[in-house]
Amino acid sequence: MKNKSLSLGEQVAVGLMLFALFLGAGNIIFPPQLGQQAGESFSLAMLGFLITGVGLPLIGVITVAKAGGQLQDMAGKVHPIFGIVFTSIVYLAIGPFFAIPRTGTVSYEIGVSPFLSDAMRESSIPLLISTIVFFGITTFFALNPTKLVDRVGKILTPILLLVIALLAAKSIITPMDGPGEAVGKYTTQPFTEGFLQGYLTMDFLAALIFGIVIIQALHSKGVTDNKKIVKTTIFAACIAAAGLALVYISLGYIGASSFQTIGAQGSGAEIIAKSANVLYGDFGNILLSAVILLACLTTSIGLLTASSQFFTKLFPKVSYPVFVFIFAIFSTAISNFGLEQLISISLPVLLAIYPIAIVLMSLALIDKFFNGASIVYTVALIATALVSVYDGLHAAKLDIPAYADLLSHLPLYAEGIGWLVPAIVGTIIGWIISLFIRK
Repeated sequence: MKNKSLSLGEQVAVGLMLFALFLGAGNIIFPPQLGQQAGESFSLAMLGFLITGVGLPLIGVITVAKAGGQLQDMAGKVHPIFGIVFTSIVYLAIGPFFAIPRTGTVSYEIGVSPFLSDAMRESSIPLLISTIVFFGITTFFALNPTKLVDRVGKILTPILLLVIALLAAKSIITPMDGPGEAVGKYTTQPFTEGFLQGYLTMDFLAALIFGIVIIQALHSKGVTDNKKIVKTTIFAACIAAAGLALVYISLGYIGASSFQTIGAQGSGAEIIAKSANVLYGDFGNILLSAVILLACLTTSIGLLTASSQFFTKLFPKVSYPVFVFIFAIFSTAISNFGLEQLISISLPVLLAIYPIAIVLMSLALIDKFFNGASIVYTVALIATALVSVYDGLHAAKLDIPAYADLLSHLPLYAEGIGWLVPAIVGTIIGWIISLFIRK
C-alpha cells in the first residue's frame, strides 16, 4: 500500500472532490450578481473575478501542497507564534465562525425557504430544524474523512455538475433578452471590481486549508511519496480550477443575459432564482435548490473536516470526533443568526486577512530567492497589515480619519488594493536587511 500511484480515474476523483469542496453557495450567488451589474462590461469584470476566484485558489493549493500541506508551516516562517495565531484565525474564519454557518443558512434560505408558506418563513423553527438536519449530515461525512474522496468525488460532485450544466445549457439554447448597462464601479473599473468581488468567495483562504484534506485523502489511498502527492495535487487543482472557471462563466452569463428579462435584482440569489424560473419554470426552482443544497453540503463537509483536523493537531488531547461535534454544534447555533448578519460580520475580517494570506503565499513561492529569511516575511507582512487591517476596521465602521487620509495617498488604494505597493516595498526592504544579516 505504500508509495502507491493513483490511476487516472482516481486522480480525477480527487480533482472532482476538490472542486466540490470549493463550490459553495457563495460561488453560485456572486457570479450572477457580477454578470448583471457589469452588463456590457461583463468580460472584463469576469476576467478579474477569475483571477481571484480561480487563479489564487489554484496557486494556493499547489503552494500548500509543496509546503507539506500545512498553512502553519508557511506562516511559521515569520515566527512560530505568528504561525499558530494566523493559521488559527484563518481556520476559524473559514470554519465555524463564518463559512461553515453560512453554508447552513444559505442552504435554508435558497434551498428550503422558497417551498415554505409565508407563515412558516416568519418562524425561526424551520431554520433551526433545517440547520440541525444539514449539520447532522455534514457531521456524518466529516467523521469518516478517509472516505471523503469516494463519497464526494464520485457521488455528490457529478450530480452537482449535472444540475449546473442543465441551467447553463438552457440559458444558451434559449437565451434571455440580454444585458443592461454597467452600474456602480463596473462602469469605470470593471476589471478591478471583478477582482475584488473574487474575495467574497473565500476560496483562496479555503485553498490554504484544503491542502491538508487532499493530503489526508491521498494518504488513505496509499500515496505517501511527497513528489507523487505534489504531482497528484497539482493535477487535482487544475481539474478543480477548470470546473470553477466553467461554472463562474456560465452563471455569470446567466446573470448578464437576465437584465432585460427579470430586471435589476438586489442579490445574486434573487437573480439566479428568477432566472431559473424563467428558464425551467417551477422545475427550475427545484434544480436551483438541488444545486445550493449539494454545493453547501460538500463545502461544509470539507471545511468541518479541515478545521477539526487542524485543531486536533494543535490540541492533541482533544480527539478529532470531539472537535467535529463541537464545531458542528457551534456552526448550527451561529447559522441561526441569519445570512445578512454573517456576511456583514465576516467582510471586515476578510478584508484584513485576505491580503496577508496572498502576500504570505507569494513569498512562499519565491522563498528560495531569499533563502527563506524570516525578516523578509516579517517586514512584508507588517507593511501589508498596516493597510489591510485598517481596511477591515473601515469596513467595520471603526474609522481613524488621520490614518485614512495618509493611506489615501497610496497607489491603487482607491481601487481597493492599496496594500500591494507596501507589500512589494516591504519585501525589498526585508531582502536588503537579510543580506546585511547574512554578511
